[in-house]
Amino acid sequence: MTIEVRQLRYAVLTADMSSLSRAAAALNMRQATLSQRVTQLEDQLGIKLFTRSTRGAEPTEMGKVFIESARRIITDIDNLQTTARAVSYGEQGRLAVGYSSSLMAGNLKQTFSDYLVRFPDVQFDGVEAGPERLLHRLQARTIDVAVAPTGMEEAGIRSRRVWSDRLMVTLLDGHRLLQNERIYWSDLRREVFVVPGSGVGPIISNLLAARLTEQGYRPNIIVQDTSLESVLSIVSVGRFITIATEASQGVTWPGLNFREIHDQGGTARLEFSVYWREDNENPALQRFFTLINERYPA
Repeated sequence: MTIEVRQLRYAVLTADMSSLSRAAAALNMRQATLSQRVTQLEDQLGIKLFTRSTRGAEPTEMGKVFIESARRIITDIDNLQTTARAVSYGEQGRLAVGYSSSLMAGNLKQTFSDYLVRFPDVQFDGVEAGPERLLHRLQARTIDVAVAPTGMEEAGIRSRRVWSDRLMVTLLDGHRLLQNERIYWSDLRREVFVVPGSGVGPIISNLLAARLTEQGYRPNIIVQDTSLESVLSIVSVGRFITIATEASQGVTWPGLNFREIHDQGGTARLEFSVYWREDNENPALQRFFTLINERYPA
């Protein structure tokens, strides 16, 4: 039985997107063709990798184990190719950093920029994913370090706080709360929120529930399986509001207003940390920490 690398890529992409149709679109191939290739792989392995339904394709328990192994194999192959290119370009090492796309501004953007300028001979790869998936990728060694909200814990993973971002409520022009000099959590109690299901969305959703739940009332939170950018577009319709970090202001959104949220301690903030495997001895990662320690002293 011979399994081709492209078959592994098909399976991993399908798992990452939880959908054969979305994976097929990303691969620029027909869904039926991709489905046939995945089925052929399942037949070769003698196991069912995915549970298919109208909602998408979710890995089975055995499928999850196979997918993580396939991901490591693909990463090793890609690393070999990267190393070969690095030799020809005179590069020294590779660093893979995981992050949420909604943070690609502010502190994170500046940190990446500083690293690229300071260590131009290091191959720098960014990986976008939600916090939980970033932890999985750290364990699978497909990334070296992840930037995510503080508070995640997993065996073998170390963390260090780096910075905090202000939390902002996003309001459409004309919203009644824009008349307030300051906006407090209590002012948001009767609003309808829409948050993304990925990135820092689940963190924001849990925070809203903790801050706004009171006797006989729970906040009205709608979770959308979209990016923060799409959520902000939904807010533009005027029926909902959302909560984002100050990094979201890196892009101009006509008609939307970002206002600080206040609590008894001052401006509400979300803490961020860097996470890495304690047994990772990648020299490029040590250079990253050198920069982090300078910019954000412990």
